[in-house]
Formats: sequence, structure tokens, C-alpha cells
Amino acid sequence: MLPESFIQSLEGLPGFEKEAFIATHQNAEQVTSLRLNAFKTFDVKNHPFLHNTSQIPWCTNGFYLEERPLFVKDPLWHAGAYYVQEASSMFLHFILSQLYPNPSDQIVLDLCAAPGGKSTLLANYFDKGLVVANETIKNRNHILVENITKWGQDNVVVTQNDPAHFKSLSSFFDLVVIDAPCSGSGLFRKDPKAIEEWSLDHVQHCSIRQTRIIDDSWEAIKEGGYLIYATCSYSKAEDEKIMDYIASLDGMKNIAISIPSSFNIVETESDIHQAKGYRAYPNLIKGEGFFIAVFQKVNSSGGYALSKEHHLLPANKTEKEIVANNFSLPEEKYLISHQQNLIALNAQWKESLEMLSTQLYIKKIGLNIGTIKGKDLIPSHDLAMSNWSSKPYTLTEIDLESALQFLRRADLHIEGVKGWVLLTYMNIGLGWIKALPNRSNNYYPNEWRILNY
Repeated sequence: MLPESFIQSLEGLPGFEKEAFIATHQNAEQVTSLRLNAFKTFDVKNHPFLHNTSQIPWCTNGFYLEERPLFVKDPLWHAGAYYVQEASSMFLHFILSQLYPNPSDQIVLDLCAAPGGKSTLLANYFDKGLVVANETIKNRNHILVENITKWGQDNVVVTQNDPAHFKSLSSFFDLVVIDAPCSGSGLFRKDPKAIEEWSLDHVQHCSIRQTRIIDDSWEAIKEGGYLIYATCSYSKAEDEKIMDYIASLDGMKNIAISIPSSFNIVETESDIHQAKGYRAYPNLIKGEGFFIAVFQKVNSSGGYALSKEHHLLPANKTEKEIVANNFSLPEEKYLISHQQNLIALNAQWKESLEMLSTQLYIKKIGLNIGTIKGKDLIPSHDLAMSNWSSKPYTLTEIDLESALQFLRRADLHIEGVKGWVLLTYMNIGLGWIKALPNRSNNYYPNEWRILNY
């Protein structure tokens, strides 16, 4: 049951319809949605449960499913061919389509990124840009790294920093997305446990924290760049009040978004600055509760100075030759060597990546190719997950049963192959085996293996 103090706190908010809102939560309908990876295409019509979907109106690659399947039994879920994401969160795609109808070389920060839903969306949308996915909390960062790795794009840097650390990157980013930690009331229908944790005191605590996050990071936006602020909360203290705080910052201007009435997204306005934001209610849309607003930094007083330090050390001649003997890197990539790993970076972002490496604690950068052992290249799982068209060694397509065996790290013998083999399912890379005369070594990451279902 929804707390009475919670219902009272929503009275008078734009779009709030008490009886319909309560009835929707009592119904507890489960809405399942996912977003396809634009760079890992497969035959959707022949997929066991993706062939019968309906389009999410505000996201090109977003789809509703008729019922929730057991995703762990689908190799393509493990391979990053799609991301299971709340439909309301995908409204970010529509916002981006209004701000950047022709995205190019933008540098983007997802400040509160774990588990990675918005970061993967940003990576797809800004495929010619550079995306920094940051997660402050250490025990949430590993799932972010996992999801970014599986997504397979090499234009993402994963960092683990407090928002205050981004002050050193003044006017660095074209776009900062802050999906702020919040009281979570928008997910009550999906997560009943969140109801037990909700209180007016918790809302106020979240509001203070959200203000600090913005205060610590907004100067990292370039002049002309954008701040997108979002929560999964209905509370005015976390939404409209925060809009007023952002609008009070020097040079920050609210941006109104034109939204089709058919979306049933409700426009709201802050008390002091009349800043416009957008609310989603589960009784009005097919999805959970969500809030989003857009601001532009119309002037800036500073900028960052390029660092003279060099943390990203180039690969040596021998390492480059061994890689070249196995396959050709995409033309725009260059190799660095870090902790025995060879990593491919995009030459376009060389200065920016050097700057990030000197200012932030980096958990993942570019695409890890693998390690050198003697004169051999030991391929990484990152390379198996990549959307690169050129990969080393042999590619072998396997069936569903074999794919699940591989993902369990079980013994798997593939006839007619030897040496390093990249296994694929529906033409999407799953991972490496090394085929020996009487057996095969399974190189799927142990910590990601399927334990049971």
C-alpha cells in the first residue's frame, strides 16, 4: 500500500490523478521493455521471443515485450545485442533527437551511470563521439564495466570518481547527463521494497544530495552545451525544486522540448524560474514514473588546460607487429600498452583521452585487444564483444544448446576447428575457446558465467 504521506505530497502536481495513480499501483502490471544495440544486428524475426514486440514511441530501438522471458537463457542478452531497460528511461533518446538531430563528435558525460542503461544508449547515439560513463560507488562500478564491455563499443571510458573531481575538467563536455540518485518513488510499482524505504526525510536527503551533485559538476559543461537532469522520483523537492536550483546558476538556461501529445508525457513548471520539465506517470504511459529536464549553458568563464602528462603509453614495435600479424586494426585506432594489456584507442580523441587519464580514476578505456604471450596474441573478451568487422582467428557459429553450454563455462567440443576460435550465435560474438586436439579451453569470463536458471 502506498504511504498516505506520499500520496499527499503529490497532490496538486501537474498530471497527478490520485485515483488512477493508486489503481495502477494496485494492479501492479509488469511492463517489460528492451533496447536493441544498433551495432549488433541479428534476425529479430527468428528470435524466440523478440519477434512479437511493439515499438516504444519515443525510442527508435526501444520495444515492449508481451511478457517477461528468462533473459539469462538468451545468449544474445549475454552478448550485448540488447539492453533490458525501463521504457520511461528511454525517453532520453527523444530528448537527444531534439538537441542533436545530427550527432557528430560530441564529448558526453553520464555522471551517475551504473548499471549502464543510459550509457549504452548514449554510446549508440553518439557513436562518432566520446562517452564517459562515471559511477562513484565502487561496488556498482563492476556491473557498469560488464555492461559496457558486452555492449561492444570502443568509444566509452568508464570512470570511478566523485562528481567534485569533474571540477578540474571545466568546459570539457558538450553534454552532461545526471540521472541522479533519488528516493525511487517512480519505481514503486516495479519494486515494492522501495515503498518501505520511502519517507519525507529521505526525499529531503536526496534533494540535498542532488543539489551537491549538480553544484560539483555543472561547470564541466562547455559553453553552448547541455545538462540533462533526470530522476525516477515524483517528489517536487527532487524535480521542480532542483530545476529552480539549476536555473539559478550563472549562465544556465532552461530548454523546453516539443513533445507529441500522444506520448502522454506531462509538462511541469518550477515555481521560481518557470523552468519546464517532463513527468511520466504509469497510469498515463506504458512504463514507470520518471522526470527529466534540459538546460543549456549559454556562457562560460573558463576552460581546461591540456595536460602535459602522458599516462597512456604507446605499444612498442614488437607488440604492434604481433597484433598486425593476426588482424588489421581499424584505420583510426592506435595501440597503447597498459598493465600487460594492449588497448586500442581512437586517434581522434587522443588529447581528450590523455586529459581524462590525468584527472580521473579510469576503470576501462577504449577496447582491450588482449595480451602478448611470446609471439602470440591472447585475445580478450572485450575483443570478442566488440562490433568491429575485423577480428583475429576463426569464427564459428553454434546453436542455442552449445551457446548455453559455453556461457556456463562447461566443456565444449567443436568439430573441425583448432586454435583460437570466436564462437558466435545468430552471428553475434559470444567469446573465445582454444581448440586443442582432444578438448577445448573455455575462455568465457568466470565471473560472468551462467550459474543456474
